[in-house]
Amino acid sequence: MESHLSRKLLGPLGAAGWLTSLRRQEKLHLLLVAALGTLVFNAALVSSAWAGAPPIDRKVYFGDTHAHSAYSSDAFGFGNRLPPDTAYRLARGDKVKHVGNYSVQLKSPLDFFMLTDHAEMIGIAQIASDPSTILYQTSLGEDLRDPDQKAGGARFLNALQTAAGSGVAPDGYSNESTRTIWQALVELAELYNDPGHFTTFAAFEWSSMPNGENLHRNVIFRDAQKVPDLPFSAMDSTKPEDLWTYLEKQRARGNDNLAIPHNGNMSNGRMFQPVDSWGAPISAEYAMRRMENEPLFEMMQLKGTSETMPSFAPEDEFADFELLPFSLYTWQRVEQQKTSYVREAYKSGLRFQETIGANPFKFGLEGGGDDHGSTHTWEEFNYHGGHAVLDSTPKDRMTGTIPLEGAAKNLNARMSAGGITGVWADGNNREAIFAAMRRKETFASSGVKIAPRFFAGWDFPPDLTAQTNWVRKAYATGVPMGGDLEPQSAQQAASTSPSFAVSALRDPNSAPLQRIQIIKGWTKNGEMMEKVYDVACSDGAKVDPNTHRCPANGAEVNLKTCAISSDKGSAALAATWKDPDFDPSLPAFYYVRVLENPVCRWSTRDAIALGVPPPDVVAPVIQERVWTSPIWYTPSREKLGGRKLVRQ
Repeated sequence: MESHLSRKLLGPLGAAGWLTSLRRQEKLHLLLVAALGTLVFNAALVSSAWAGAPPIDRKVYFGDTHAHSAYSSDAFGFGNRLPPDTAYRLARGDKVKHVGNYSVQLKSPLDFFMLTDHAEMIGIAQIASDPSTILYQTSLGEDLRDPDQKAGGARFLNALQTAAGSGVAPDGYSNESTRTIWQALVELAELYNDPGHFTTFAAFEWSSMPNGENLHRNVIFRDAQKVPDLPFSAMDSTKPEDLWTYLEKQRARGNDNLAIPHNGNMSNGRMFQPVDSWGAPISAEYAMRRMENEPLFEMMQLKGTSETMPSFAPEDEFADFELLPFSLYTWQRVEQQKTSYVREAYKSGLRFQETIGANPFKFGLEGGGDDHGSTHTWEEFNYHGGHAVLDSTPKDRMTGTIPLEGAAKNLNARMSAGGITGVWADGNNREAIFAAMRRKETFASSGVKIAPRFFAGWDFPPDLTAQTNWVRKAYATGVPMGGDLEPQSAQQAASTSPSFAVSALRDPNSAPLQRIQIIKGWTKNGEMMEKVYDVACSDGAKVDPNTHRCPANGAEVNLKTCAISSDKGSAALAATWKDPDFDPSLPAFYYVRVLENPVCRWSTRDAIALGVPPPDVVAPVIQERVWTSPIWYTPSREKLGGRKLVRQ
């Protein structure tokens, strides 16, 4: 049965009528998109199979796991008045109307999508805009009716931030309000789900921010027909452990789900701290619960990357990428903590594995948008802002900021174009994509459709990636991204080093590839260490065996036109690499980072359009990239000195 609100959202046709209409309009569109995808990614769709399982063609699919509509109160405060279906239509490739009153469309549509509106007071702005409600008569309603949309929206946002911090919703908003809005949004996810072409999930964002420190998680349900009546909000609890209890109860009822934390860079060290929410040291039970409920982490989105900082990784010359070291609460620059960042968490997790027998930070990687304007144009050359009317024009993107008291200036220019997620899945449907997320066969992208492969094994031949059906062989004798490389057998020589097979195909709508890197972290005697190895170079160049770096390939960017070098870089890179510093007694992780040649940052393109210099608060060019989920190596119990070990 359709709800009254869903009819209001979807128009006079209602869900059933609109779905029929949509099918007629989209039939040819979907056929064209499918055909284009086959042409573009044909080289990437290699055959593969799990060892002991029937042969399966595992293919790459791209999606956005983090997006907001006007039913997120902050998005409404930013001036978003678009219906929530706008985000779905844009993601699948439709041309839609931007809040800036112009049309936008993705050059390369997505394969899957989820709308993750904030659970906290979801839809309160719509209720406060309805003259028949109590909220309409309050100061919140008055703020939303202010002819000066930016000023009224700023007051509205500040009032809601205060309410959320107190844990008490304004009079006139109740659980019944939440239930009505949530059920309508779940119906919308069902409406747009088109297995084989465009997959959608029911989802929401839990927006905990104790003491202004970001602990946000996006919650995703595998089956939209089994979702609970109410989402879990930070007004129910600000503790991740309580969110896990909510998720565990749902799974016990057959409703599989997972949560994805994001923006560790804005957590002031709380995202990967060594204690639980009550200040007690992390236990093995905590570690197991965290990884069961949160198998992935969002590496990049509009509000920056959370990989590492140059000060934490001084030997990583590519660490300074789309950083936003600000507080999400005050929007002022804050001193960064190591426990806010992914690479440090991975290293810390290895130490926990040694001391408590379990790793609380054994998560895979993915990327998201966090767009609040319902129009996440994540392509760098196609970016039109992420905060509705606040950055809907080039001028606002160059000079504007977040409308909260005390916010730093020029924040809009510091925003990235956002990220997307890649998965290697058995098909484009909920079951297959969710399964890929569960097993962490995923990668994060800064907004490009590079297709990376990553495997580890003990007996890969040196020319594996040059062989026919090499991916099938890698699955049969090794493990893919997100997996665990088991220790060597007793029969294998102690000096044997694991082999890693890597490859990447460029995004045809972006720059050629420059290099593939493997980033390793390990612990020894309690000390945490890391090293970056280039393993494949563009243009036929070789890695220097002493520095482990590729030579510069000479790729350039014309800052007046954004033209890039047409004769530099590679369409595909691949290598089989052995770790020259491997010690079988030491736990380690390895993940792949693939870099493109430089391109103009979106802010430089806007500056050219305005005839002004690029903003000096960000770099004029960037190197787009992808990061794979790691592969972990854990020594046998004997090599760990007999310490207790929990296999995750």
